[in-house]
Amino acid sequence: MTAGRITDARPAIDATLVRRLVDTQFPQWAELPLELLDPAGSDHVIYRMGEGLSVRLPRHAGAIGQARKESEWLPRLAPHLPFAVPVPVGVGEPGFGYPWPWAVSGWLDGEVATVEALGDSSEAAVELAGFLTALQRSEPGEISAQGAREDLTARPLVARDRATRAAIAEADGPFDTAAMTELWEAALSAPDWDGPPVWFHGDFHTGNLLTVDGRLSAVIDFGGLGIGDPACDLVIAFTLMSAGSRAAFRAALGVDDATWIRGRGWALATALNAYTYYAAVNPRVAAQTTRQITEALIG
Repeated sequence: MTAGRITDARPAIDATLVRRLVDTQFPQWAELPLELLDPAGSDHVIYRMGEGLSVRLPRHAGAIGQARKESEWLPRLAPHLPFAVPVPVGVGEPGFGYPWPWAVSGWLDGEVATVEALGDSSEAAVELAGFLTALQRSEPGEISAQGAREDLTARPLVARDRATRAAIAEADGPFDTAAMTELWEAALSAPDWDGPPVWFHGDFHTGNLLTVDGRLSAVIDFGGLGIGDPACDLVIAFTLMSAGSRAAFRAALGVDDATWIRGRGWALATALNAYTYYAAVNPRVAAQTTRQITEALIG
């Protein structure tokens, strides 16, 4: 894909803009220095502000609801979770030509988790299963009773069918088209989630895990947070884990066969989307998504 496809219709974001937004809307932090975090992922531009804060501005329209969602729900969920999560401290408004809400949160120290450090660790895999178990057991409360709000309802896996089949065809050569098609069709035909609706992170992959001194310490980026089928969070098993640690993760989480195959489908679909979108212009993403596709096919 071309670089133009990645950058179309995205607002220009630089330190001058962020400084003006912060100084006018949060003058109590006007003296704090800003430092660009790079790379920061595909959804947000992130600046560290002072020692204890971060400023996150959506890069594209698909991320514009995340600031208010995290501000509403993370303070309620955080006390129930075994790892640290970002603590939102303010939601900024559009200004100076920047069109969307943006967020200020507490800064979490740590390094992004890597396959090299944790991929073979059954201990880390079990800890991640414990995090998901705690998240899923957090009571959705009045939301589940009334039906999930639109901003907490994820699109079903089948909604990705057309795009995923197109991506499978586009990725023919680097990957086994027949194997990908077989996995995708198995995921779509698997029984639906028949348990109660539970919380899911929605973007649970290696890049959203932090470590301190080689140990898992925090989970970040809850913009995909929602309530429903938790299979989407099984993506972490294919972005981070090897076959052995993946087996420990599955056993600790108690995942049934239908949910596991749907999780493999989520891993395949999300990896293919990123691979076809970014691989030609971003070697880091190409390597990560190649591994995710390969591991999803292994199972």
